[in-house]
Amino acid sequence: MKKRLLTAVLSTGLLFSTAVPGAAATYYRHRLTRAQQARRARYIRHRRHMKTAKRVGIGAVGGAAIGALAGGGKGAGIGAIAGAGAGALYDNHEKHRGRN
Repeated sequence: MKKRLLTAVLSTGLLFSTAVPGAAATYYRHRLTRAQQARRARYIRHRRHMKTAKRVGIGAVGGAAIGALAGGGKGAGIGAIAGAGAGALYDNHEKHRGRN
């Protein structure tokens, strides 16, 4: 008898304790002025272009390093072009995945 009562009390407590955090969460929406919205949009565009430049630049540097090791100065140039192309393809891939 005691065991069943204890089981019922614990089960009820666990049931209600899992429902409380969902009800306790409140979300407040902060409204932005038009100027703040424009600033945020400009920042997002800037960040998107900076990510593109970073991805292409890293690809170019990596390609140049590998090309320099493999073929000297001319190989570094060819590797930089190939690496920049690969970085641009990767950037396009990431943008279509929704990762800016």
